[in-house]
Amino acid sequence: MRIDVEQRVWAPGRRVLTAGLVLTITLAAFEALAVVTILPLIAEDLQGLRLYGWVTSAFFLGTLVGVVVAGQEADRRGPAPPFAAGLAVFAAGLALGGAAPTMGLLVAARALQGLGAGALTAVSYVAVRRAYPEAVRPRVFAIWSTAWVMPGLVGPAVSAEVAQRLGWRIVFLGLLVGVAVSALLTLPALRKLGRGTGAAARMATVRDALRVAAGTGLVLAGLLRPQPVVAAILLLAGGALGFGPLRRLLPAGTLRARGHVPAAIASRGLLTFVFFGADSYIPLTLTSVRGQSVRVAGLVLTASTLSWTAGAWVQERLAARWSPRHAITLGMCLLSASIVVVASGLLATTPLAVPIAGWTTAAFGIGLAYAPTSLVVLARAPDGQEGSLSAALQLSDNLGVAIGAGLGGAAVAYGEAAAWPASAGLAIAFGSCLLGGALGIAVTTRLP
Repeated sequence: MRIDVEQRVWAPGRRVLTAGLVLTITLAAFEALAVVTILPLIAEDLQGLRLYGWVTSAFFLGTLVGVVVAGQEADRRGPAPPFAAGLAVFAAGLALGGAAPTMGLLVAARALQGLGAGALTAVSYVAVRRAYPEAVRPRVFAIWSTAWVMPGLVGPAVSAEVAQRLGWRIVFLGLLVGVAVSALLTLPALRKLGRGTGAAARMATVRDALRVAAGTGLVLAGLLRPQPVVAAILLLAGGALGFGPLRRLLPAGTLRARGHVPAAIASRGLLTFVFFGADSYIPLTLTSVRGQSVRVAGLVLTASTLSWTAGAWVQERLAARWSPRHAITLGMCLLSASIVVVASGLLATTPLAVPIAGWTTAAFGIGLAYAPTSLVVLARAPDGQEGSLSAALQLSDNLGVAIGAGLGGAAVAYGEAAAWPASAGLAIAFGSCLLGGALGIAVTTRLP
């Protein structure tokens, strides 16, 4: 049976599509690992430590909008047009990022990259739903995780070396070549999937996505303000602007984790909140607190990428015997426990190997849990709604990253303004991730 599944994933009719999607994910993986590796150097060069968290949050707030718009367009027009638009916007963001003279403009460029990446992500999920039988989807997602292996092995090390020898801007501009190759390979295969059967995208939905992104941005901006009155106004305004639209964009019951699909979508957001809320600050912890180089930080990210991939393949092998709830619960528990181990690395007396091992274990945990949330949603998506539900899943995913990285960034910025040791702000960042993990474990009891 295993050989038969492998043949169906790479069958002649799907071979080009599979290769194109894997290439696109590889490109996204290189970009993600490269930026998080060299971000300490960028912040130092542009004197923008206060906006450190925003470089990540802006990307995922842009992604939040991209997945909603592209998901609906894929339902209506088929996956090829929104995929092409996503690649173009992503490329524009890379070019702007490579030329950015200030940290603020780099944040804007990252938002543009996120908008394009969100479209690519939503379209990829729609393609899986339409082109692959349900029985082989766990293998598809495992292959996607494997697409992170090569970027994980060489991406952090190469980006660190390029940034230190040629400058960090070359890292952004060099990725433009991959965008062109991805377009040439993937677009013809996506066009063969045809047009969609869903309704036309409603401008109200697009406005809701923009309001959620803007509302989240106001909340994160409020957390950075030292003046209590200004901070309170921004927090209240952000909540008022974004909460209602968020409820409309997510399936009913998501915020209460009521129902299998809503619980899976909520679990995805909590998974990414915990993992990426910590992952965004692993390089900063290693360089600023433990005195290591960006090369060492890159090696740690490489180890965690490989560990995530290993977890993804373990869940694929056990998918027939484990329910999604078992895999997601175990992954969430491993991830949460590992945050405590990682936070211990803020103490100078803790051997460096301890937090490194902890973060490697955390990556294995999210590798176990990540794909099963997608499988729950795709298995229960009605025909013609694959894009909308995939967009809701990615909305939760990216909102989790944006808020997790943003809260950590607020803690780091506040610590810098108050002249705290670097470890103090990072300890608060890791603490918020641990609270998210505890909530995530509770939500997993609602899964099938």
